[in-house]
Amino acid sequence: MLDVTVIEDSAAAAVSLDPMRSRLLAELAAGPASAAMLAARVGLPRQKVNYHLKALERHGLVELAGERRKGNVTERLMRATAASYVISPLALAAVQPDPGRFRDQLSARWMLAVAARLVRDVGTLITGAAKARKGLATYALDGEVRFASAADRAAFVEELTQGVGALIAKYHDQDAPGGREHRIVVALHPTVKTPPAVPAIENAPESA
Repeated sequence: MLDVTVIEDSAAAAVSLDPMRSRLLAELAAGPASAAMLAARVGLPRQKVNYHLKALERHGLVELAGERRKGNVTERLMRATAASYVISPLALAAVQPDPGRFRDQLSARWMLAVAARLVRDVGTLITGAAKARKGLATYALDGEVRFASAADRAAFVEELTQGVGALIAKYHDQDAPGGREHRIVVALHPTVKTPPAVPAIENAPESA
């Protein structure tokens, strides 16, 4: 099972977004299960679960993990092909974001368009590398910084821009024989705060 895979086909994306099929994907990401086992977990008849599983299997979102005999019946054990899924902008090719339409480094929407292109391009590279049975050279840096003021944030952005620009100028070789171009994406945005967990409310003891 892959850690994450990219869905590029619009029909596969539509299948994955169905609430019940999404629930089945989550169940099968935790481990292989049969239609009967899943039916008990999600509260649907086995025939209904089988219908959903066949749709997921047609689009490569689940696969056969094995079979087992249960009485006179052979059960198919299915598993998810990935622990999680990302839908590529290619699934909505006609309306996918195009960061080339405008360029505003201070625009959150332009950042979103760049991020969408990143998902699309890396997804395409992963698909191609898997078909060719080759590795894929990538690198990602993820971190957090707490700024004391807006002025510090602006200064950080200025230094970051200059530093990355200097590295690009140093290592970029337009005429290198056999060289390969790489895209660099650097983003800075406020951290999204995770809401605190709501503590469970224990039943109060009944008064005597």
